[in-house]
Parts: sequence; C-alpha cells; structure tokens
Amino acid sequence: MNLIWVFLVGVGLSMDAFAAAICKGLAIKKNFYEKSFVIALFFGVFQGLMPLMGYFLGSIFAERLQAIDHWIAFVLLGFIGLNMIREAREKTCPIEEDKLDIKNLFILAIATSIDALAVGVSFAFLKMKISLVVLLIGLTTFGISFFGVQVGKFFGLALKDKAQVTGGVILIFLGTKILIEHLGILVL
Repeated sequence: MNLIWVFLVGVGLSMDAFAAAICKGLAIKKNFYEKSFVIALFFGVFQGLMPLMGYFLGSIFAERLQAIDHWIAFVLLGFIGLNMIREAREKTCPIEEDKLDIKNLFILAIATSIDALAVGVSFAFLKMKISLVVLLIGLTTFGISFFGVQVGKFFGLALKDKAQVTGGVILIFLGTKILIEHLGILVL
C-alpha cells in the first residue's frame, strides 16, 4: 500500500470526525479559529493514535494470521465502511453551547476514531511502516476536521451525511482492493 492509498484511508477514516466537526462548527459563536484549531487537534491526534494502538495489537497476531490477513483487512474495512454509511442515515447532530467542553471533546474524539483502531490492526497484517501512516492519518484528519468546523459554521448540516457516506464508500473500496490484490485478481 503506497502513500496515496494511506492518504485515502486517512480521508475515509476522517469522515466521522468531519461530520462531528460540522456539528461543532454549528455552535461556535466566539473565538472561532482558536476553537476550530483545538477541535481539529483533538480529532487529528486521536485518529493518528488509534491506528498505532491497533497496529501493536495486530502485530501480536500478524504472523499467525498471515494466510488470511487480506480477508481480515477486507472484513474490517468493509464493516467500518458499512457502519459509517448506516450512521449517516441516522441524521443526528446535537447542537451544543458555544463552549469547548474538553471532556466532551475527548469522548467525541475517541468515539470518532475507534474505527481507526481496527484499521491499525489491518496495517499490522499488511506490514505497513506505521510511523508514516500515523503521521499521515493524523495530519489528514486534522486538516479535514478544521475544514469541517468551517463548513459547519457556514453551511450547516447539509454536508454531514454525504461526508459519512463518502468515507464509508472509500473504506469499502480500499478493503476490496486489498482483497483482490492478495487474491491475484488485480495488480496495482
């Protein structure tokens, strides 16, 4: 998997954070750019750390499961992608007060990055260079989340659902690509 594919994984994973950032942007009235930075930083750091944790967990089992690692990556990415698409249909976006509750932001950052933990497990099976992956996913999520807060402030809820569906489709596509490459059907 090259850096372009890792970037696409980062984009796919960051769509939950993007949707949450849009919701946060709806409520910000004061200190907009400072709050946007803090929100994006939380999402970027957690989205980067979760694949690292998943990578270490997956490394423990990678050698034993090497024969089916492509199936595991396919199932994990497909499940996460389908779940993101399902969540987009729920249309929930609570608008909160114009304050940054660090505890709430911490919980939200963890909740939007749980799927990255599972993706990190598949990176262990694919023997990825995890330091570069973590950095790229974290920076991608930071940028997309910062943009999401701006979108929330100016455009509202219209793009939230589309972002989650797009992220889900990207992850399903990448899982399918991994599977068909390992089965020898496609060589990219």
